Amino acid sequence: MLLMMGEVLNFRHVSESLPGNALWKFLYFNQDHVQWAGCSLHDLIQPSFSFMVGVALPFSIAGRLAKGDKFGGLLKHALIRSVSLIALGIFLRSLWANQTYFTFEDTLSQIGLGYTFLFLLGFCKQRAQLIALVVILATYWLAFVIYPLPSAGFSYAASGVTAGWEGNFKGFAAHWNKNTNLAWAADKWFLNLFPREQYFNFNAGGYSTLSFIPTLGTMIIGLLAGNMLRSGNKPFVLVRRFVTIGIALLVLAGALHFTGIAPVVKRIWTPGWVIFSGGCCFLLLALFYGIIDAGKHQRRALFLVVVGTNSIVAYVLADGFGSFITKTLYTHLGQHYDQLFGDAYSTLIKGAVILLIDWLILYWLYRKKIFIKI
Repeated sequence: MLLMMGEVLNFRHVSESLPGNALWKFLYFNQDHVQWAGCSLHDLIQPSFSFMVGVALPFSIAGRLAKGDKFGGLLKHALIRSVSLIALGIFLRSLWANQTYFTFEDTLSQIGLGYTFLFLLGFCKQRAQLIALVVILATYWLAFVIYPLPSAGFSYAASGVTAGWEGNFKGFAAHWNKNTNLAWAADKWFLNLFPREQYFNFNAGGYSTLSFIPTLGTMIIGLLAGNMLRSGNKPFVLVRRFVTIGIALLVLAGALHFTGIAPVVKRIWTPGWVIFSGGCCFLLLALFYGIIDAGKHQRRALFLVVVGTNSIVAYVLADGFGSFITKTLYTHLGQHYDQLFGDAYSTLIKGAVILLIDWLILYWLYRKKIFIKI
């Protein structure tokens, strides 16, 4: 959530204003999504959020059962949560549109589409969860393989990509090329069932609705991690286990990617991406759990806790209210308050003020013990 909120710093502007500066080029790269294959730090935001949904579920179920809640009531709550997340995702994407913009590839909608299935798996044994994960990834992989590659007369212009685009894979891996794959074809049918300002031909970024299926796989990986956290093992034993699993997943993902069997592409959430990002999430969990919980440095994590305990509010602040705050700042501080260190650093000044305001809002909610949940 902090990385999402930090987008207002706009490292791209600084990097482009200071060409040749390796530091700002590196920071800009990691504040943006890669064009297709590969990964930047920014690409790990959505899988980390999805992973943590899975991690939290065993604790949530155990807490509610301890309070006497029944399965039926919990299932009803899970269904309401799923619908609410999908609706919130559509609302945020429609804020600046002339009509409701029905789209389902954003983080909240993707989690919402898979959450009820994850909830049901939360009541299953770990073996069943593992089997579900393997079946989901294998079936999704096979579906892409079966979908035919573009024919000689295929209209690449209608799919928003060219045959010679540098991001395209060759050979077997071409089944996961941008806007010529199964998920793209499914959206050309599905999204045009809804009222739209114009006919849907393709998503410019290559994102798709069907990604919620492998996203469920990411949440299941998080669910498995949550089970481990509740296992009663000593903290540093868990840290070592998380590191081992994380490295193993990265090695597996690398092998699948470089052989072309299952490329690592975040935008369509390939099975290779599920495995790769799952490995990254386990390593990140090991880092933060090792420092904060095992190392007992909870007090030093307050800055992050304030954001994490109101993650939905943080998401909305980052996704929907940045422009409102910007206009307010210009009204009260003038049009040139961000030029303190010159235009090159203007987005850092403006972004830092917005980020501070966002965090203070979250801190006020934290102090008042107001936690917005769905």
